[in-house]
Amino acid sequence: MNNTFPTEGNLSGLSRKDFQKEINNKETDLFILKNKKGMEVAVTNYGCAILSIMVPDKNGKYANVILGHDSIDHVINSPEPFLSTTIGRYGNRIAKGKFTLFGEEHELTINNGPNSLHGGPTGFHARVWDAVQIDEGTVQFNYVSADGEEGFPGNLEVEMTYRLDDEVNALNIEYRATTDKATVVNLTNHGFFNLAGIAAPTPTVNDHIVTINADFYTPIDEVSIPTGEIAKVEGTPMDFRTPHTVGERIDDKFQQLVFGAGYDHCYVLNKTESGSLELAATCKDPKSGRLMEVYTTEAGVQLYTGNWLNGFEGAHGATFPARSAICFEAQCFPDTPNKPHFPSATLLPGDEYQQITIYKFSVE
Repeated sequence: MNNTFPTEGNLSGLSRKDFQKEINNKETDLFILKNKKGMEVAVTNYGCAILSIMVPDKNGKYANVILGHDSIDHVINSPEPFLSTTIGRYGNRIAKGKFTLFGEEHELTINNGPNSLHGGPTGFHARVWDAVQIDEGTVQFNYVSADGEEGFPGNLEVEMTYRLDDEVNALNIEYRATTDKATVVNLTNHGFFNLAGIAAPTPTVNDHIVTINADFYTPIDEVSIPTGEIAKVEGTPMDFRTPHTVGERIDDKFQQLVFGAGYDHCYVLNKTESGSLELAATCKDPKSGRLMEVYTTEAGVQLYTGNWLNGFEGAHGATFPARSAICFEAQCFPDTPNKPHFPSATLLPGDEYQQITIYKFSVE
């Protein structure tokens, strides 16, 4: 069931008819969210992909600051299948696509070298969600992931909401999930941001200025699986506790940056208490003056600098070359099911998974 508000005359230039298709007896659609300050977000219920986020620069000029597509067929066939989508059942990598839970081994689909990535090739990013637009600034999505889907145990019922604030330009993402069998859950949003605005070609994010509220990160091996170490950022190019541009150190011959072909690492967020909603990161584009703040209840945030983007075409002829986006994926640590000393990603029957992540936009 889809309820949508009028989508005509939107800032993004997207057309509803380009997003209407029947897939496995479910209808895809376009949803336009607006707040009282003029921010506009366009999404589809296929993978809950965010198609555009229209926010002003320091001169009041609006641009789309997230990489997206302009038709449902392009979303489905994107060279980057996770482009600005919702990720599940497990965001990030699980080593060799295997984990053991309460003595039972589970095998997942391998889709990233020797590993399982982002819930597998038919994870939550490739599913049609039920969607209801509650008001002009809110859309709620629901999906039931069947027991055994992509190898994960338990029927998982997921509710996710995109909601715009009216007082500030902020996109709030709220997740809830329950299961009927012990399982692992790690949901995230894989927004590919560029605060300069997408273009042909979209500029790199090398001059974006980033801070991350983290003293530690999880180093990776040559196939991007955490070694299990929780390492200090101090004295390394991984340190964003004070502002640095993305490009300043990204090509340093530092082993972690070589393994990731740039930044593709989980930061262990400094928290006053576990599960509290706190500022995780900031990102600023000096030319446009746009500033994005990331708040989350999660323990980690994956910094990814679009290292594998290859110049493919997105919405309205924009192209997305390497490093033309930055991602802040709020999540549990990668490969947590195989790392008992990492904070647990296990969800049990009777418990509820909850997460809030906020992307807040302003100008400086």
